[in-house]
Amino acid sequence: MGCGVSKSNQFHKNSGKAIKSAVLIQRWYRQFVARKEMRRRYTWHIFQSIEYSGEQAQIKLYNFLGYLMDNFTPASNERNLISHIFRENEVCRDAEWERYFCYKNIEVPDLYSGPHLTFPLTVEQAVGLVEAFRNKKQLHSRYVLQLLLETWKQLRLLPNINRISTCHSKEITICGDLHGQLEDLLLIFYKNDMPSLEKPYLFNGDFVDRGKDSIEILIILFSFLLVYPSEVYLNRGNHEDHIVNLRYGFTKEVLSKYRMHGKRILKLLQKIFSWLPLATVIDQKVLVIHGGISNTTDLSVLARVDRHNYNSALRPPKKRHQNVAGKSIDSDEEAGSTNKVFQRRPSLTFPRTLTKDCFQNRSLQDFSDRLRANTVEEVEIHKRLPGPLGPENDTSQSCESISSEDEWRQILDLLWSDPMAQDGCVPNEVRGGGCYWGPDVTEDFLNRHNLQLIIRSHECKQEGYEFCHNRKVLTLFSASNYYDVGSNRGAYVKLGPDLVPYLVQYQASSMIRELSVRQSAGRSERSANKVLREQLFAHKSDLICAFKKLDSGNKGRVSLANWASAVESVMRLGLPWRIMRSQLVTGRSADSSIDSSIDYYEWFNELAIKGANADHIDQSLLETLYRHRSTLETIFRIVDTDNSGFITMEDFRQTWKLLSVYLKMEITEEAISDLAVTIDSNQDGSIDIEEFMEAFRLTDKKSRLERGRSMFMGTASDLTKLEGDPNI
Repeated sequence: MGCGVSKSNQFHKNSGKAIKSAVLIQRWYRQFVARKEMRRRYTWHIFQSIEYSGEQAQIKLYNFLGYLMDNFTPASNERNLISHIFRENEVCRDAEWERYFCYKNIEVPDLYSGPHLTFPLTVEQAVGLVEAFRNKKQLHSRYVLQLLLETWKQLRLLPNINRISTCHSKEITICGDLHGQLEDLLLIFYKNDMPSLEKPYLFNGDFVDRGKDSIEILIILFSFLLVYPSEVYLNRGNHEDHIVNLRYGFTKEVLSKYRMHGKRILKLLQKIFSWLPLATVIDQKVLVIHGGISNTTDLSVLARVDRHNYNSALRPPKKRHQNVAGKSIDSDEEAGSTNKVFQRRPSLTFPRTLTKDCFQNRSLQDFSDRLRANTVEEVEIHKRLPGPLGPENDTSQSCESISSEDEWRQILDLLWSDPMAQDGCVPNEVRGGGCYWGPDVTEDFLNRHNLQLIIRSHECKQEGYEFCHNRKVLTLFSASNYYDVGSNRGAYVKLGPDLVPYLVQYQASSMIRELSVRQSAGRSERSANKVLREQLFAHKSDLICAFKKLDSGNKGRVSLANWASAVESVMRLGLPWRIMRSQLVTGRSADSSIDSSIDYYEWFNELAIKGANADHIDQSLLETLYRHRSTLETIFRIVDTDNSGFITMEDFRQTWKLLSVYLKMEITEEAISDLAVTIDSNQDGSIDIEEFMEAFRLTDKKSRLERGRSMFMGTASDLTKLEGDPNI
């Protein structure tokens, strides 16, 4: 009896230990999963902060340059420096454009080993192009121009909104953003077969930029469009825009691959992008658009717009008038009509009308002084404007003007908008263009147009897709490993007659298949942290000021808590800085023996650029360069009118003057001259743009994240400075 009781007690004792062990293991596992999820989220947050703030900076830069164009005298040096990017319609008739783009005088040498094309194009030739690009071959510029001309002619036959239907024997495959990643397109074709009579495809915009094979992707898509005009459909994305291409790599890619005829190719692509359809409706029930909708989106309006007038969706509409020769010419709105600044960016600020007389014979410095003097007054005016859209709600404007504005805004919303979880519709100030729209807007839009589903792209998703708004909006993203190897999957969707989405996920890189889940996550995290370290160094002055306020003894050290607080007050990214300390603070600055404090001067030495000859350069100028590298490079590309990759010393100085006015900061002539002398090592009087940008790279090697992407990650304070300016 006693023995039985003893065994029972022992059993209960062991059971209690087992339960405690299980609880401890469960608790540890939950903490592990929670930490892993938190690290995944902040890695993703870093990636998206960089991407979206870069887009916002690009739009604001373009608005600023457009403002200079509208208000500077035609003879001013500053206006001449940037005017060529706004010359969208020098030649007006299609026949004249075709003569300009003529390829017949371009000879193909006997040594050329790439694919040859004859027109009309055949299926075999289209498939041959895919195989040639898989083998890293390049299509000759003669064939590129010929293919683009045929594509331009075909696109001009298409409506703004394609309407297609499935049947019992067919299902349509829809692909999202590809962003120049040929590997993803090849994998889609491998898994799903190439376009054919039995395999229709719809590609939903953003074919170019960021990746290194954008022109090859366009050539493949255009070739299949020509072979199967009733089975291949293309929607325009926000990156099918020559202004956006200046910043995100496509312009540079074309000019480097086609040095002799690249300029003509880019000009023809501008025309092609403007003729791409805006949307596609499947079986009258599913709408496929690149970005999204707003509370004013109306398909009947979009079906009637002259889409080819929008070479850039960032550029406001133009009026057409007849000259004495009878030619139709596009021109900016006249000064007496609707305010140009209102037109340029309707969802941000709406300053009062500024006439050109205000800027007669003004210099950049005069303009800069005027901006500083008027900022407070203009912001107050903006606060008093009626309604969410300010003066654009003024019913005193003509019906024609309202219609023109509405058309432009609808195209902008269609290409740039994102969904949000909350009800309502608000300006998308994260990207700088379009809007955020909620589930109530989706419900109303679907009911008004008798639709059941919206398929859109425009946003990178970790799984390659994401449903929202009660599964009535599907985001589809087809560029896998977008931020870094292992950062996300790609996906495409197949729709049959039942219109039930069948999603297929993939990861294109062979490298990712060799990594475990933990290795893949670690790689993405390291990549994000590396870029974040660069941005922290770029905000050195602001951070040191914040640290000094908390360093009462002026010892050059702050506690971990104060370090985290100061970094967040400057960067405003909402990241768990204390937990991230081990990734961001290393070496001697992270001496844990001194009350876990951080030597912030030593920390910046660890973050600093390695190997650059920057000792004699003004530090504020250097920090500006680090913080706004992509904005500066974009201005360089604009100033480089002959696309040679070189600019003169005078243009170099003018570029920095433009940047100083844009950022509203003083940059002395002496500082600019010192910088120019440092870069012009061979003293030939010109600046190599590529060499200049590489000389001031903080990381030793371009990461996948940075390649072709914006490295401007404006903090809240940076963006507030620009947002506070009613003229930008």
